[in-house]
Amino acid sequence: MIFEIIREIKNECGNNQMRDVFFSEEEIADPEVWIRQKEPFAESIERDDMPNGMKYRVFAHGLFTEYTLTEA
Repeated sequence: MIFEIIREIKNECGNNQMRDVFFSEEEIADPEVWIRQKEPFAESIERDDMPNGMKYRVFAHGLFTEYTLTEA
C-alpha cells in the first residue's frame, strides 16, 4: 500500500518553537515493521488509528517524533 508520510520531530526547547517536518510517499507493506525499522532504538511507540491511516508517536533518545501515515 502507498502512504503519504508526515514526520515531525517535536522540539521541546523553550527558545526554539520550530519543528522539523518532512514529507514523503512510500510503499509500505506493514506499517508496524516500517516504524520499527525507522526507529530501532525507540523507547516507546504509540499508535492511533485514523479513518484513512494511522499516527505513530515515538519517543527515542530524548526526542519525540510523530509519524502520520495516510493512504495515498
